[in-house]
Amino acid sequence: MNLKNLIFVCLAGFLKLNAQPAVKSPDGKLAVSISVNNGMPQYSVTYNEKTFIEKSPLGLKTNAGDYSSGLTLEKNSSQNKIDESYKLRNIKQSSVHYSANEAVFSFTKDGRPALDVIFRVSNNNLAFKYKLYPQKETLSCIVQEEVSGFLLPKGTTTFLCPQSNPMTGFARTAPSYETSYTLDDVLGKNGLGNGYTFPCLFKVNNNGWLLISETGVDSGYCASRLIGHDNGLYSIGFPMPGENNGNGTTGPGIPLTGETPWRTITIGETLAPIVETTIPFDLVKPKYEASKEYQYTKGTWSWIMKMDNNTTFPVQKQYIDFSASMGYETILVDALWDTQIGRDKIAELAAYGKQKGVGLYLWYNSNGYWNDAPQGPKGLMDNTALRRKEMAWMKSIGIKGIKVDFFGGDKQVTMKLYEDILTDANEFGIMVIFHGCTLPRGWERMYPNYASSEAVLASENLHFGQQSCDNEAVSAATHTFIRNTVGSMDFGGSALNKFYNSDNIANKGSKRMTSDVFALATSVLFQSGVQHFALAPNNLYDAPDWAIQFMKEVPTVWDEVRFLEGYPGRYVVMARRKGAKWYIAGINAENKQLKTKIKLEMLNSGTAVNYYADDDQLNGKVSKLTISKNKEVEISIPHNGGILITN
Repeated sequence: MNLKNLIFVCLAGFLKLNAQPAVKSPDGKLAVSISVNNGMPQYSVTYNEKTFIEKSPLGLKTNAGDYSSGLTLEKNSSQNKIDESYKLRNIKQSSVHYSANEAVFSFTKDGRPALDVIFRVSNNNLAFKYKLYPQKETLSCIVQEEVSGFLLPKGTTTFLCPQSNPMTGFARTAPSYETSYTLDDVLGKNGLGNGYTFPCLFKVNNNGWLLISETGVDSGYCASRLIGHDNGLYSIGFPMPGENNGNGTTGPGIPLTGETPWRTITIGETLAPIVETTIPFDLVKPKYEASKEYQYTKGTWSWIMKMDNNTTFPVQKQYIDFSASMGYETILVDALWDTQIGRDKIAELAAYGKQKGVGLYLWYNSNGYWNDAPQGPKGLMDNTALRRKEMAWMKSIGIKGIKVDFFGGDKQVTMKLYEDILTDANEFGIMVIFHGCTLPRGWERMYPNYASSEAVLASENLHFGQQSCDNEAVSAATHTFIRNTVGSMDFGGSALNKFYNSDNIANKGSKRMTSDVFALATSVLFQSGVQHFALAPNNLYDAPDWAIQFMKEVPTVWDEVRFLEGYPGRYVVMARRKGAKWYIAGINAENKQLKTKIKLEMLNSGTAVNYYADDDQLNGKVSKLTISKNKEVEISIPHNGGILITN
């Protein structure tokens, strides 16, 4: 063999030795590459051959061994095609076809199987999780640290929600995913010092957008966050020691063999894949059978306008009548009903509501040792025997659901409480809403009686402070692109009162700065299978007839969603479909008139539509519009205003 051929053979061997096994999406655009650097596994991600995640670390550190270094990648990865279809009424798309390529990369340490990194790559989405193996006689472990990272290219900007300090806020109930987002910020920060809550959105220069989150978290693990580092690297962070009043481990315990939840990444050249993704639900399966067919409903609640002292029998009866007049199926009876109404009168309310076709959701404090919240009922949801006794009583009087509040932590022990509440509630046919809580992570599919979660600066803050009202449009144009993309969001909004007080009295309490059309638009933009809107009985005579009629008809479950236009914190225009009917909704948070043309490909030319729009003074009206041959519609939205188009 001559020298030239020898060099060629050696070079080919070197390249083969250092080749990076890759898995691609079915359309070939999204690609993941795996490599090992001095025994440390890494991955990188490209979309359309543009880098979205640079070489980033993989691995776990446990009390059974360090599986982040000293690893050897096995030569052959196993490959598998995933092709599944499922139906789910309570997410953004009722019928889902999930097609992905799966690759399992196996690593050894000291000649023994250590862990697998399992990647799933679908069009615009990828996810990975770890599988750990027994080590000699060790059949369980505590995961002390997950070194998984996400190194973003220089110039990337961030749209993030900082994690709050533990045991802070109202009655020491934080963290509860209720801090304000920072928009269009730079890399290299770490929020308030505690990282960021999922989901996390990034604009990767001019290449596109990237959303990081997680799914499949249950009692078998803790929930996580992102920790920011100076060089643009973000890593997985476990719960803070101070959460849950210091009780419970920060590192999750798992059996061996055992698996972690999925880390998810959605990538798009536009925001459409972010808004439309179903990846949180694609990767999970139901954990139990539904005990009955649950109904996703609309309802009202008095608390948002009337506060604690109106959780009384007469007011709740009035709201039952109000829900019935709106054609709604529920009311939410909020905190303090145990002392201000009492159990016998709650049973009477439930019987009265049944006559009107209106069921009750009841509020509960999560209780336990982790918060100082004084509101009752207390001491029931954290105790298995008492919880089940309470749920049996609820079933006996026909209660539809519960709203459980004030969790304040992401440790494994708290994840178990969420799951225990859901599991028990299903046995008694009760749906569950969580507030003061963590982000739902695939729970709509995992738990059939799961209804929704807050995990956002929700409508209560509009009551509590004028600043929240002043920023309402910015917040709404943010949640659509971030928080609400991965899970149901119980915002409790769409208020038609001009003032947040019991009787809509001028200059009393905070003032709503957004228009009535804006309020209607958020009922479409914000996705949650169960909605309790911030409407009040006085709206039947002091709100426009067209607004009330729209709120009577708007669905809470959808068959399809399409992103049309927008930018986080500035404006959004999107469409949702229920059956054959489309709802196109838009809002504008910018301090100037928004004028743009939107293409309504989903509507036929010549279709007559209802067009809800605001003038410069935010006075709304409804007119008729005919879709043109080119299906373009020119829209104009003032600051704090909205538009709606329905066929």
